[in-house]
Amino acid sequence: MIDVCCAIISNVENEVLVVQNGEQDDHAFKWEFPGGKLKEGESREECIIREIQEELLMDIVICGRLDPVIHDYGHRKIRLFPFVCDTLDELPVLTEHIDFRWCIREELGLLDFSGADLHVLEQYSGGACGSFSGVPHEYTGSTEAVSDKEIKKMISSISAAREAGWLAAGAPDNPELVLKLLEYSLSDDPKLSFRASWTLSKIFDKNPEAVIPRIPDMIEALDKTDHEGTRRSFLRIISLSDPALLSLKHHGMLADHCFKALNSKLSAVAVKSYSMEIIYRLTIIYPELAGELTASINMLSGESRAGIIARGKVILGKLQKIAPDQKT
Repeated sequence: MIDVCCAIISNVENEVLVVQNGEQDDHAFKWEFPGGKLKEGESREECIIREIQEELLMDIVICGRLDPVIHDYGHRKIRLFPFVCDTLDELPVLTEHIDFRWCIREELGLLDFSGADLHVLEQYSGGACGSFSGVPHEYTGSTEAVSDKEIKKMISSISAAREAGWLAAGAPDNPELVLKLLEYSLSDDPKLSFRASWTLSKIFDKNPEAVIPRIPDMIEALDKTDHEGTRRSFLRIISLSDPALLSLKHHGMLADHCFKALNSKLSAVAVKSYSMEIIYRLTIIYPELAGELTASINMLSGESRAGIIARGKVILGKLQKIAPDQKT
């Protein structure tokens, strides 16, 4: 029997990611939850994080687990371990599949899933959200009572459904919490850095006023962090914020960083996507940026990643409304 892990990945819109197999796969053109085989010596959690990074170039946070599924395909028997996960990424990079979709829960039943994944879907569609550990159910105290060590420990094992929500609820009454998360986001520990910045993004979604005062600090940290996940989280927050609230100095730093990211072949898809949105918002203030942004987006047409090209077309359409003289 082969042990396999899969991920039910939700985005910020509570849509679930599914991917489609190609013609040469054992399950040709079938849809599935992304994942792969467990390697010798690695835990199931390590497996699913590795597989999603390798297959889709995405960072995920594990929020829970569903019951294992045993399925016999005839030519092989597998034991599938499903994880319920969260991500800030919007555009997976397909390295093994031919297509992807973000679906609401009700849409998943309309797709042609492979056998084992169909059983996972039945669990998930039945309302299962996975078991996980973290902040106790009974905890209702203030974040001010939590020590630095306790916050770090919680972030290291954070689950979107509970811990991030708890931190978000306490953030308006405890500005020091946001400062701590910003500090951890710049840690040399990649796991702590990513999860702290991811938590900041979650707090921003629920209580943006708690995070907005720290956006200048995030802008100044963009060129200092080596962690792609942290940079992505910061850029996402900035892309959803009003640049008119920022200083001229930070406008310049932001434009410089985002243009470099957009023009670099090494930048992740999500980083390019957020950078486009940020520069577009700056263009509303500084229309003279429209020409450079248009040129940068047009240069992306040679890339094979359809998602970022599609996003570029959306931005070009919006640019036409504020700078109609620009050729797209």
